[in-house]
Amino acid sequence: MEDGIRVVIADDEDGMRMILRKMIAKAGGFTLCAEATNGPELLRLVEQYRPQVCFLDVEMPGMTGLECARSIQDTDPRTILVFATAHDDYMAQAFEVYAFDYMVKPFKLERVMKTLERIRTVISSREKAAQPAQTLPAPRMTGAAATGRIMLHHKEGLNFVNQADILLVQRENRSTVLYATQGRRFETSEALGDVEARLDPKIFFRCHKSYIINLNVIDSITPYGRWTYVVHLVGTDQDALITHEKYEELERMFS
Repeated sequence: MEDGIRVVIADDEDGMRMILRKMIAKAGGFTLCAEATNGPELLRLVEQYRPQVCFLDVEMPGMTGLECARSIQDTDPRTILVFATAHDDYMAQAFEVYAFDYMVKPFKLERVMKTLERIRTVISSREKAAQPAQTLPAPRMTGAAATGRIMLHHKEGLNFVNQADILLVQRENRSTVLYATQGRRFETSEALGDVEARLDPKIFFRCHKSYIINLNVIDSITPYGRWTYVVHLVGTDQDALITHEKYEELERMFS
């Protein structure tokens, strides 16, 4: 397979898949991995190819695009989801599942090209921001958080992790993963909300349904989709998404 930003298309109309296929090829820099005609097939292809971008219709046989989007988000919340549909009345629901864009058929070539260029910019920014994990001094904490440890259950047993070392907690491949200083990674089957309940709320911030960030290691925040931003963190090549509402809440906290 050629190098490029990995894309999967899902639409039950042959003609629409052909249009998107031609537009993606014309844009350059993208690799079309596969095409799906229904929801369950899309999820199988996402599992197989791990695309960076999914173009999907809202109404598809088997599962709706919105149902697929929720499942994809739980597998990899950084997957860029672009809805391409004839139905404009699902737009609000699409952005509730953190869609990057929502295009209503019939759309012009220029409209798709602008979306693809924004996708290229976002992914390029992610790659530039990525850096080898480095050892960080623990964030300065006082009280219980300074000495607090949390216990994580996993299939091999237990891990005990100092809260001061945790940089990011996120959903990943239907598990909850903690990224910590010194490049350490801890995985648990526990729900993200269960882990969140044991973290110090003065230090850790639920910025998105799939992410919790350590406020002390935020480096920068850049635009992502229509109502979403990317949070870049010091000390890890992972980043997080933050919703517009949480972005405004964060601004109030630091103002």
